[in-house]
Amino acid sequence: MESGLVRGDDGVRRCWWPGESAEYRLYHDTEWGRPVSDDRRLFEKICLEGFQAGLSWLTILRKRENFRRAFRNFDFESVARFDARRVERLLKDPGIIRHRGKIVSAIGNARLACELADEFGALAAFFWRFEPDERRRPRRITKAALARLTQTPESAALSAELKQRGWRYVGPTTLYAFMQAMGMVNDHVVGCAARDDVEACRRHFARPRASGAGGSATPRR
Repeated sequence: MESGLVRGDDGVRRCWWPGESAEYRLYHDTEWGRPVSDDRRLFEKICLEGFQAGLSWLTILRKRENFRRAFRNFDFESVARFDARRVERLLKDPGIIRHRGKIVSAIGNARLACELADEFGALAAFFWRFEPDERRRPRRITKAALARLTQTPESAALSAELKQRGWRYVGPTTLYAFMQAMGMVNDHVVGCAARDDVEACRRHFARPRASGAGGSATPRR
């Protein structure tokens, strides 16, 4: 299965990774790879990628609504105000991943996200500066190609910049997964039923532009 294409029991041809899970299939079919410019969704995903470390994405997906409730729908301005008492309450919440380091990191990252939004006008304007260059990507997206594509120069550059600004749980592999999910690349394998639709969404997507002090930065394209 080098191509990574499988036909489900519903007759739909998909990427291999959702398996037989109905939740995972829905996520693959309707969310993964579709471009996102909403700041809360971008912050949510980068936080959940941090919580996923050492776990499967399906584990996080099944807890996502609990995370949204616990972290105020990932309104980073609200999360930035969480204090030590809120941390202790979150550590007692069985609906989320109760890892002190990851919880504290998400709160710290929220404070830094506020700074980025002020600097660039929106988080989206910052993140989309790092959209990978199509000219440096594989000509055919297959399972074998994706196995070799765990990070990119752009995800490494984004990781380095975020770490320099104090963000945590933002390694280059984590951030490439973030880029895949948020539609900065289309990594649905060739033949997947979602691939063409995702590609059309990317073609018509208006890339966010920086405003304010960050507007003078050179886009990485």
